[in-house]
Amino acid sequence: MAAYVVPQFVADLHVHSKYSRACSRDLDLPHLTWWARRKGVTLLGTGDFTHPAWLDHLAAALDPAEPGLYRLKPDLERDVLRRLPPRLASADTQTRFLLSVEIATIYKRDDRTRKVHHLVYQPDLDAARRFAARLSRIGNLGADGRPILGLDSRDLLEITLAASPDAYLVPAHIWTPWFSALGSKSGFDTIADCYADLAEHIFAVETGLSSDPAMNWRVSSLDPYRLVSNSDAHSAPALAREATILDTELDYHAVRAALRTGDGLGGTLEFFPEEGKYHADGHRACGVNWAPERTRRAGGRCPGCGKPLTVGVLSRVEELADRASGVRPDRATGVTVTHLVALPEILGEVHGIGPRSKTVAGQLASLVAALGSELDILMRTPLDDIAAAGGEVLAEAIGRLRRGQVNRTPGYDGEYGVIRLFAPGELRGESDALFDLPAPVPGRAAPGLAAAL
Repeated sequence: MAAYVVPQFVADLHVHSKYSRACSRDLDLPHLTWWARRKGVTLLGTGDFTHPAWLDHLAAALDPAEPGLYRLKPDLERDVLRRLPPRLASADTQTRFLLSVEIATIYKRDDRTRKVHHLVYQPDLDAARRFAARLSRIGNLGADGRPILGLDSRDLLEITLAASPDAYLVPAHIWTPWFSALGSKSGFDTIADCYADLAEHIFAVETGLSSDPAMNWRVSSLDPYRLVSNSDAHSAPALAREATILDTELDYHAVRAALRTGDGLGGTLEFFPEEGKYHADGHRACGVNWAPERTRRAGGRCPGCGKPLTVGVLSRVEELADRASGVRPDRATGVTVTHLVALPEILGEVHGIGPRSKTVAGQLASLVAALGSELDILMRTPLDDIAAAGGEVLAEAIGRLRRGQVNRTPGYDGEYGVIRLFAPGELRGESDALFDLPAPVPGRAAPGLAAAL
């Protein structure tokens, strides 16, 4: 099929399959397609293509589409469309897949144990099979969708490129303390150090949930790399909590070129980095949640138990930074950065209930049926339309989100942070409340919602 031009589309290229540990069972291709349409994502990574059972599922469920991309087979796609509300089923957005996998490597270099996660992309199933066959001689690929291999990062990159000259590798969530190229516990001080003599083949890095581009721009050694964001989704509803905006042909090679050159890389959709679970320093068992300067004053030790604190992303960025906050390097000119809060979290805050509650699920289904995809609602739908479909308070919340007016409690030591759009007492239950909300009324679920969950 010939490639076609999409003016701008959302890509989420870091997804796991149902064969990964701790992943929900709904991460098969039809469910991923259903959720991609609902979220507003055009291009998804398949995740986990080195797992033998998942690779068989990919081969059985996908047809070739544009160069290097795949789509659901027609009978599976028709079933997905039947289970979507009409507004989403008839949308111009189509769902495509790109072959991806996350690989964990643990090895010794320079007398230190290194633990680094990498995202690998291959242009076709034959290349994916060659890559998997080579790795199968090194470790067990059937134990988890994200295999753990005793392999140097540099050597993994070499194997990636040997499978296909069009393959590429992106260092994953580069600041995470425990498992990343720049992590405080087991990483390196530069990306080039991690990949040694093959470092010239790295052209993009994933910022991770606990950092955003502004934090990365403080580190000049990252200037050669394009910054991408992805959801690292372990469940289908978590798709597009971060994503990358591309303005290219919908084509594997065009996507690769955009990440290599920046031409066609429109920007990223981001967590507020404070929401990431490794943003600040701390010790979860003792409830210690500190900014970097306080950690330094305490010598990096927990005041409760005396154990070393988990040094978070903000501290690690400051350790390697050689620029002040607010500097935007030349390579970032024209790149947009949009911080979002997931729509279920907003609905949960508005009504004082959990984001995974049945009430939120019903209201969310009604909203997307009336207004379109979740990303459209968060970023583009007129606030008057949101108010008509979901109420004035929801429109106020999304208006504040678009203006960046949020309250932030940072995550630390594996605990997610909290982003709130309203201050305590604003919504209900106090005499000075700004908004007087009625009790939440469950929305009517869109057809097929229950079947898709």
